[in-house]
Formats: sequence, C-alpha cells, structure tokens
Amino acid sequence: MGLVIATDRVGMDEPCYGLFELNFPAQGKGRWHRFQVVQVLRNGKMVEWRNDMGAVSKFKKAIQLRIPGGLVNDDGKLEILHTVGELMDIADTMRNLPPHEVEPRDLSGDYQKYQDTIRIRRKTW
Repeated sequence: MGLVIATDRVGMDEPCYGLFELNFPAQGKGRWHRFQVVQVLRNGKMVEWRNDMGAVSKFKKAIQLRIPGGLVNDDGKLEILHTVGELMDIADTMRNLPPHEVEPRDLSGDYQKYQDTIRIRRKTW
C-alpha cells in the first residue's frame, strides 16, 4: 500500500476519497477514542487527516462508519464523487440515526428462489 501522507487540515470543498469514523486506542491516553479519518486527493496523491472525536463512551449508540467518496474505474483510474463537506454531512446524519435491528436473511434460500425463477422463465421462453 505504501506510506500514508498526513495533513493537519482539509478543506470542505476538497475531493474526498473516503471518510471513516473508527475506534482506535488514543496515543498516550490508554483509552479508546473515536477518530474521524478523511482521505483526500492532493496533487495526485492520497493524503489523510485524522480528528480525535473523544472517548468511545460518548459514541455508545453510534456505529463505526465507512463512507466511500470515490472509486476506481474499470480502466484503473481514480474517480472522486464527493467532497469532504458532503461526506461529513453524511457522517453527521448516519452517526445520529437511531440504532435499528436488521432481520437475518436466508441468503442460500434467496439464491435458490432466484435460480428457480430463472429456470421457470427459461421454460416459458
């Protein structure tokens, strides 16, 4: 992967490859903190900014986030789709959503139903 270049600031209008809010041990503090990590593209290089958001205990109901802001095209070129400000707005919204339960799905059964549907369609063609 290579060395990550750090920066001490980012602009809200900068092209943003991704924003993450993850829990890491805080250096020298012996406790876990929530960090917001922003990856921006500057002069053709990925640069990372980190913001210590405080103790994990303040974020008990907030899930850890990974929000993509760009992608790698089929031709291998990096395409940025969002700015830092846009992803920060999305993170603010997601962080404050009430937790919700996700019903487990029967993926094997769903796949089998899909295959059955395809077989039936083929017979009627």
